[in-house]
Amino acid sequence: MEHQIVNEKEYRYVESGSGQPIIILHGLMGGLSNFQGVLSHFPKKGYRVIIPELPVYSLPVLNTSVKSLSEFLHEFILHKELKEFILLGNSLGGHVGLLFTRDYPELVKGLILTGSSGLYENNMGDGYPKRGSYDYIKLKSEAVFYDPKTATKEIVDEVFETVNDRNKLVRTLALAKSAIRHNMSKDLPKMKTPVAIIWGAQDSVTPPNVADEFNTLLPDSNLYWIDKCGHAPMMEHPEQFNKTIESWLETRNF
Repeated sequence: MEHQIVNEKEYRYVESGSGQPIIILHGLMGGLSNFQGVLSHFPKKGYRVIIPELPVYSLPVLNTSVKSLSEFLHEFILHKELKEFILLGNSLGGHVGLLFTRDYPELVKGLILTGSSGLYENNMGDGYPKRGSYDYIKLKSEAVFYDPKTATKEIVDEVFETVNDRNKLVRTLALAKSAIRHNMSKDLPKMKTPVAIIWGAQDSVTPPNVADEFNTLLPDSNLYWIDKCGHAPMMEHPEQFNKTIESWLETRNF
């Protein structure tokens, strides 16, 4: 990461810029560096970008859940004294953003979802790589993207280390099961917050029909497709991803 990680109390985060806050929520196998494109772009456009590190591997196992991560986010936001911000979440981060927005709608000005869980969790338990050879982990990591070259050695190494660390693996599976329990199909029609849904047209983790369902169930949403793109549009097509967000923010006068 080009930006320095801030360690403050129990929080670790990256922050850049000033103005309208955009809080970014990374996925289960993702990290702060996945959003380097957003972090580099939006501070130049008058936004304050903040990426907290979610405690996916440090919560007690029995308390490792989507709800606990949403509560952690609330505590972080109180600590930073933030309000009327934009939330942007990928994969599990999108799910955390949805739960948070449901519970604290007065704090969230807008929500951006990309490859989010929250609806399609039938496959969550099998959707994350489990223990195996390095080559197996490499193949599973590459399958997340449309272009397998996006899965750099650094990404594969990180996933391999995670799935071969028993404590991390146990928490990964606990979060996957929690995502299944926290299906949000009944909550979405009641959520009035403006939502941008930005989806990879070739996402194999949360397929395109999931994006369509989010768009159908959410009362105030816009759906945008990125072609030749898998589960992480902000990594595979950072420029198009940023332009899509920018266009949505302008349309909504954020």
